[in-house]
Amino acid sequence: MYERFFKRLFDIIFSLSVLVLFSWLYAILAALIWIDDPGPILFSQKRFGIHQSFFKLYKFRTMKKNTPPNIPTHLFTHSEQYITRTGRFLRRTSLDEIPQFWNILLGNMSLIGPRPALWNQNDLIQERERYKANDVKPGLTGWAQINGRDTLKIEEKAQLDGEYAKKLHQGGFTAFFFDCRCFGATFLPVLRGDGVQEGRAVPSDKKKGDNH
Repeated sequence: MYERFFKRLFDIIFSLSVLVLFSWLYAILAALIWIDDPGPILFSQKRFGIHQSFFKLYKFRTMKKNTPPNIPTHLFTHSEQYITRTGRFLRRTSLDEIPQFWNILLGNMSLIGPRPALWNQNDLIQERERYKANDVKPGLTGWAQINGRDTLKIEEKAQLDGEYAKKLHQGGFTAFFFDCRCFGATFLPVLRGDGVQEGRAVPSDKKKGDNH
């Protein structure tokens, strides 16, 4: 009941509220992105969803328009030369993730859940399968996000995502309070930029990663 109804209801109410109340912020960020490097404001990418499905995830563009396509950030000799000034700020503060509230409203994602893997992150997807973490809807933040984020190895990340999936499937107050715990513990790491890594410091599960 919680996972199918109350969690989805909260996702709809919360994402719609954020999209409406902070529309002024999106306009400012969009202007800064365009002024910094004229071009598309949003970046979309194919991601792995629940039950072997795929969806298009949205982010604010953080890399220059002339960045070579389909090359993960860590493979660039100097990845910083491709990230815009506004992009560095957006990545450090995680504001580039804001458009994903639209994904949440559409039902592709939830506010809390495992971060959606890239379509070609087979190593992470297969490892998550061992822990049944692919059977829950991906989220904007989650248990793995607040316990290491980019610094986690694939095995560690999948195990933490599996722990979340297990709690969620228990339903009731157990699932509700665990979601609240993940939600409440998200803000401080985001404000401090904990677990954010760029370039060659990114672990192996980012080798097929997001380059925008």
